[in-house]
Amino acid sequence: SFASFAHSNMVRPFLLVLFSCIVAVSYGQAPIYVWPQPQSATQGTAISGLAASFSMKSSSSTPSADLNDAFARFNATIFDHRAKGDASSSAITGLLVTVANFNVPLQLGVDESYTLSVPASGQATLQANTYYGALRGLETFSQLIYFNFTTSMYVIPNTPWTIKDAPRFPHRGVLVDTSRHFLPIPMLRRIIDSISYAKFNVLHWHITDIQSFPWQSSALPRFTMAAYSQNERFSDEDIQDLIEYARKRGVRVMMEIDVPGHAGSWCVGYPDVCPSPTCTMPLDPSSNTTWTLMTQLFKELTSLAPEGLFHLGGDEVDMSCWTSVARVSQWLKTHNMNNLDAYRYFVEQAHAMVGSHQRTPVNWDEVYANFGKTIDPNTIIHVWRNLAYVQNATRDGFRVLVSPDGPWYLDGLGTTWQQMYALEPSTGITDPKQAALILGGEACMWGETVDSSVVMPTIWPRAAAVAERLWSDISVNSAASAEPRYAWFRCLLDQRGIEAGPYKNTQARTAPPGPGGCYTQ
Repeated sequence: SFASFAHSNMVRPFLLVLFSCIVAVSYGQAPIYVWPQPQSATQGTAISGLAASFSMKSSSSTPSADLNDAFARFNATIFDHRAKGDASSSAITGLLVTVANFNVPLQLGVDESYTLSVPASGQATLQANTYYGALRGLETFSQLIYFNFTTSMYVIPNTPWTIKDAPRFPHRGVLVDTSRHFLPIPMLRRIIDSISYAKFNVLHWHITDIQSFPWQSSALPRFTMAAYSQNERFSDEDIQDLIEYARKRGVRVMMEIDVPGHAGSWCVGYPDVCPSPTCTMPLDPSSNTTWTLMTQLFKELTSLAPEGLFHLGGDEVDMSCWTSVARVSQWLKTHNMNNLDAYRYFVEQAHAMVGSHQRTPVNWDEVYANFGKTIDPNTIIHVWRNLAYVQNATRDGFRVLVSPDGPWYLDGLGTTWQQMYALEPSTGITDPKQAALILGGEACMWGETVDSSVVMPTIWPRAAAVAERLWSDISVNSAASAEPRYAWFRCLLDQRGIEAGPYKNTQARTAPPGPGGCYTQ
């Protein structure tokens, strides 16, 4: 119950929300301060307090460890003040959660729908087909609750509520890059917590690149000779534990091992996989060691990560080393290949390797741009350079993810949330069959200029714009209308201990301009 939390040591400062002073966004008959905006909501005009005995519980006679853990987390998140319970007959007495099937695995396309009903008095109910839908409903419920400092009670305004909700796209992610700068496990956990608040459901883990190889593979331990230091590493157990931590919060972890480019760090521990000591990329197709290591690496990582999608990169492949290094050039001639043929061969071999472990390959859009319909039709194309590839690839029957460089690249500090919000993934597509092939997209937090000291205010609050674009209906597209809710959500993140920068700043991760309140800066 919230009463037990109210008398714990978890009390922390909480900014007073003055309902009458917040400029409201019209949504139906009354304002709704929920981010991202639900698909459907009706509400009343009452303000209902939570009873002292308020609790969340499952309707199932069989206890669910996942759901009980979720109740504990949401109780800790919501109830951080010493509070009085509403003793009146109009109090909300509890939340009863019904999940149709607890055994559905977390994979692409999992049902995240829910129906939340909050009466003016009595018991609220949350119904979902899966545990992951229940998590989304619990997040919405948590955002409806406010602490009234005058009465010292937790209240829900605008009851009764009925919210029926589901995501527009099944893949809604944030990319993190632990090669350009190492991000330790506690920080990755905090990022997972934060993205779940916005109903993101994917952490795209770009774990290695040219600069470092922080994963300490059990099968191939020499890879971590390219780690920045002894302390800046991830063990197999770290990866497994983080994936489970994310799963409990409804977040899939999609791993990326970028081949054949962006793999210069491989040469440190295994120099035989690179064309030469001075010409290290792309990986050497003439070396048997290259194929042996890729086979072992993918086998190990798929054993650690149950996610059905495996990102293989494939971008920015400068093939000049293959021509300039005599051994590789001779191999190409022997196999009657040019550089582009070798690039295609790399892509096909990588696809076959992850396919042997029942994984679906994902590639950046260069793979489609170079090889079009000739690659595995099951490949998911991750578009980052030009949205025209979304139209072209879906026309050719490929599924796509959208992460346009500029609008959805969080390392562009001058990109405003309004610009991110304005980006529509289906721009230019009129055929419903093509539109259905857009799986969603990601906000990308590339790590060249980001470490643990600044990663949160670089991601937040701007990533929330991408979250709403990927969750809410296509008609929810006015940044001006969304701004009061956006300001509110930024402050909610701050209240939950997430370092979200001032929402009015035109440059990300900069300090407030001067004294002022959270909702006005």
